[in-house]
Parts: sequence; structure tokens; C-alpha cells
Amino acid sequence: MRRPIDSLFGRLALLVVAVLLASHVAGYLMFRWDKNHSQSRYAVEEAVFLVEAVREHVARAGSTPLPPRVRVVGLSAADLPAAQNDLSESLTRFISDLSERMPPGSQVRVAPGHPPMLWVHEAADSHWIVVPMIPMHPPRSLDRLFIWLTSILTIAVICALFVAWRLQRPLMDLAQGVARFGRGQPVPPLPERGPREVRDLTHGFNQMVREVSRTEKDRAVMLAGIAHDLRTPLARMRLRAEMMEDAKLRDGVVRDVDSMTHIVDQFLVFAHDGVDSSEMVEVDDHCERIARSYRAVAPGTPTVRTDLAAGAGFRLPTATLDRILSNLLDNAHAYGAPPVVVRTARTSDGWLLSVSDHGQGIAPQDLIQASRPFVRLDPARGGNGHSGLGLAIVERLVRRLGGGWEIGNAENGGLRIVMTFPRDTLASVTAQSEAAW
Repeated sequence: MRRPIDSLFGRLALLVVAVLLASHVAGYLMFRWDKNHSQSRYAVEEAVFLVEAVREHVARAGSTPLPPRVRVVGLSAADLPAAQNDLSESLTRFISDLSERMPPGSQVRVAPGHPPMLWVHEAADSHWIVVPMIPMHPPRSLDRLFIWLTSILTIAVICALFVAWRLQRPLMDLAQGVARFGRGQPVPPLPERGPREVRDLTHGFNQMVREVSRTEKDRAVMLAGIAHDLRTPLARMRLRAEMMEDAKLRDGVVRDVDSMTHIVDQFLVFAHDGVDSSEMVEVDDHCERIARSYRAVAPGTPTVRTDLAAGAGFRLPTATLDRILSNLLDNAHAYGAPPVVVRTARTSDGWLLSVSDHGQGIAPQDLIQASRPFVRLDPARGGNGHSGLGLAIVERLVRRLGGGWEIGNAENGGLRIVMTFPRDTLASVTAQSEAAW
């Protein structure tokens, strides 16, 4: 199961969102802390200014009435508030800051009320100055700053996710191109975009694909040319062999010509690099028909068994499926032992097709070499009329359909070829085949 966080885009998105969220939260907390301290400093300066204004007013125009809530009282006033030690933290800090701001020897007291009244007495004064205190509001849990920061964070995250998606898009295209190239499917040139390093990587991949494709085409043309040129002399050799009078010699030459013809046909199939546009058929039905045809050759023996459980929906091009099954069944009959079992099954993400025999199998150290072109594992898996292309052709056909390929030995003995076909890749193959029809 694919996890979104395991992709490059998922990790970039997580990193960007985490950094933006952390920076916004830190900025918000710092702003709130600075705002609280700024408010406290402003309240202190406002109180100092108001006390100084009252003092100047009393000194110069003592007969003029003071503003409401502002008054001057004697040192022995009856309502003089007592010094309090159970004040809130913010109010205690305010009194401390105000005391530091006032001249040395000044006294500051607070009388509770709405609003609280501030009593200030400097050392040189013969009275208390009473002024209203600027309210000290506690910080609110949700204010306009939080709303603005949330909006900015949302916009920043959307923009950052878009940029991260644009950055990883070339790498995603490159990964898909590498996957197609690994399955043997045609890979169109990828657009060279993104950062410089990604552009250089994409350019190198496109150049590699061009070189490999050119080499494959040259090899296919060479094989097809040789195979085509050999058909005519082989036909003449067979015709001349049919005219021989010695039956034993004639049969031997005909068998040799047939073997050479089979090798030539294998060359042509291996060199063929086009898209199979034949009709799509149900794999289960077609496997059963081919098994019946093999049973008809050797009636009464369990030559080919079937275990078909893929059901409807598993469809492959007719020509490709014929080549896959014929090569695998011929290989199993030539080198393995009966019975040969053809199985199909439905998996969570697609379908499975396997062919197994009950022979001696292949040595583990030779499994990697078994599907390479022109490789014959002598003496166990050698023989006349074979070029070592059977398994290579099957692997090439399977990968051209976007499928997976695995070769190994079964637990009960014999060689087992397992082919898997993802549902999404087969859907594109089906669409191409139907468009050709």
C-alpha cells in the first residue's frame, strides 16, 4: 500500500507545512508577548504623564478645578488605600515599573474599583495625587491578529504546496519514464524542466533511452533481415528433401529444416517490436482452448492441466497470449516433465498467469541467465531446433504489456513462470487495442 507521506511531494509538503506553522506560531507568541509589554509600558508612561500634569496644575493653578476622577488629598486621608500584597501579576508588575519610573522615595498604591484608582506620592510632595488607572486587559484567546495570521498561513501553505508539486513533477515524470523503460515499453522524450540538476538528469535519461532504442532497432533489423533471408533457402532445402528417395535420409533432413525454420521464426518474433493490435480475448477461455489442443496431440495423458480462476475482465491481445503460452508450453514439454499446469488468478491490484512443469527445474545459479537472449543451459535444457529465445520472448512480451515477470523453481519441483499484470496498465493496453480495431 502506497503511503502519501512516503513520496517526495508528501515529504516536501510535510516539511513546508511544519516550518510555516512553527514560524507563524512563534511569530504570534512573540507578537503577543511584545504587545503585552508594550501595553504595560504605555500604561506606565501614561500614568507618569498624568501625575506630572496634575502636579504642574496644582503648582501653577491650584484654584482651578481638576478634571473628574482626579484629585489631590492630604497625607492623612481617611480613604488612603493600604499596601496590598495579593494583587495580580500584571498589576504587581505595573506598580513595580511605575515605582522605578518615578523619582526615588515615591510611593505607589492602587485602590480597587472600576476603574482602579492610582495613588502616587513623591518624597517632596505634601499630598497624594489620585488619578484613574488605565485598564490592564488580559490577552484575549482569539483576536484579530490570530485571524490574520491564520489567513496568511493558509495562503502560504497553498502556495508552498503548489511550488512543492511543481518541483516534484519532473521527478515524478522521470520515475514513470524509468518504470516504463524497465518494463520494455516505449518511452517518449520527457520534457526537460525543473531545477538544473533535474534538467540534467532528465536530459541524460532521454539520451540513454535514445541510444538504447537505436541499439535495439539495429539489432531487430539485423535479426529480421537474417531471418527473412534464410526463409527462401530453407524452403528450397525442404522442397529438395521431399524429393529424396531415401525415406530415412529424407525424414532426417526435413527435421533439420523444420528445426532451422523454428529458429528463424523465433528470430522474427524476438525482433518484432510493434504494438500488438490483435483482438482482446478472455485469458481463461483462451488458456482452456490451448490446453485442449495440446491434449488432443497426446490423448489419454495429463499433458496440460488448468486452474483458471481469474474470471471475466482478464483480457490480453490474442497474438501476444498465443506467443506467451506456446513458448512456455513448448519449453515445458521439451525440458520439463508432465503434467504442465496453467494457472490464472485475480490479485488485489490485477491478475496472475503462471505456467509450471514437474521436471528437474533450473539450478538456482542459472535462473538469472535463463531468460537472456540466445542463452541455452546445457545439457539439462538444451536441444535441437532451439535458439535460447523462448523465455526471452515471453519476458519481452510480458513487459511490453506492462506486466511483471518472475522465474523460479516450484516447491514440488519443476520450473515455474509467474506473470503479473496490473489492472491499470492492462486498461491502457485494452484501450489501445480497441482503438486499433
